[in-house]
Amino acid sequence: MAVPVIQQLRVGAYIVKQKLLGNTRYPLVLMLEPLFRCNLACNGCGKIDYPDSILNKRLSTEECFQAVDECGAPVVSIPGGEPLLHKEIVQIVEGIIARKKFVYLCTNALLLKKKLDQFTPSPYLTLSVHLDGLKEEHDHAVSQDGTFDRAVEAIKEAVARGFRVTVNCTLFTSNAVPERVAEFFDYAATLGVEGVTVSPGYAYERAPVQDHFLSRRQTKELFRKIFRLGQQRAKKWVFNQSSMYLDFLAGNQSYKCTPWGNPTRNVFGWQRPCYLVGEGYVKTFRELMETTAWDDYGVGNYEKCANCMVHSGFEASAVIDTTNHPLRALKVMLKGVDTESPMAAEIPLENQRPAQYVFEKQVKTLTAALHEEAPRQAKVG
Repeated sequence: MAVPVIQQLRVGAYIVKQKLLGNTRYPLVLMLEPLFRCNLACNGCGKIDYPDSILNKRLSTEECFQAVDECGAPVVSIPGGEPLLHKEIVQIVEGIIARKKFVYLCTNALLLKKKLDQFTPSPYLTLSVHLDGLKEEHDHAVSQDGTFDRAVEAIKEAVARGFRVTVNCTLFTSNAVPERVAEFFDYAATLGVEGVTVSPGYAYERAPVQDHFLSRRQTKELFRKIFRLGQQRAKKWVFNQSSMYLDFLAGNQSYKCTPWGNPTRNVFGWQRPCYLVGEGYVKTFRELMETTAWDDYGVGNYEKCANCMVHSGFEASAVIDTTNHPLRALKVMLKGVDTESPMAAEIPLENQRPAQYVFEKQVKTLTAALHEEAPRQAKVG
């Protein structure tokens, strides 16, 4: 696990504090989306299919800082869209670092080399570069040739300048070939990055290609094959994730998700219930925590969650389990992920409630609200 010791200690102390306070639901990573606009149109993305009135909207620096302060999570992930398109992204990052939060700035890296001079290396800043496999797989996943080479060039430049850099890899049916994924992990280890964050994709309601996503069973079998290949490698792969989450991906843990562990603040407000499932928005973090019907969601509870094994839903579960059972987690870290024993029991799906497809209605409502808000703001200005 490539998470720096200072970050592990800070997050661990935060979890202990929450336990002492008697809190059972608390955030670990704030997912802060300052915009949805992107300079790519990936097959598996459900974030960019909005009208221009929404794609042109941005969170201000003040709104970003308010979300960070309101949430209180020790780690802030800044996805998008493409965050480097935000004109105030440097000020946003610097302001969050000044609060001693660990920032993961997620980027496809097409603009990274050009923007590097504007950032300063810091133990609190990690550049998380998205690569969905080797050149062929990645360029296919993002639907644009040449992106892999540009991203790798930017990674090497950032590492040379002393930045913390990780690689973020999402696996779909199109790039889920174990031998190729293993080759990609081998290659990532040569780039000088701290580690790889890996996760299966999630079937967003409006993703343009719906047969692009893995089922839970496919995910577990895939990662068992990948980790089995990894055990045969002379060089050990390094992941920027908890060992227990990797163990979960291989089917050895029956975690339930902790959607409150990675709450999302975006241009619409606080997204209910999580980063992946958007079924309403509220104005404050407190309202999100206190009024969301958490038990209505998750594997076994809701059809949309049935195949989810994404890190934004389950990494927090794994981290909390690590804190509760450190010796068990240490065993997995030292011995590696078990790829041969029977898998843990699946969560039954018989009683899950059917999916509600509300996205289209939400977009219409939110777009109308933006049109109503614009004249009022102009009048006040």
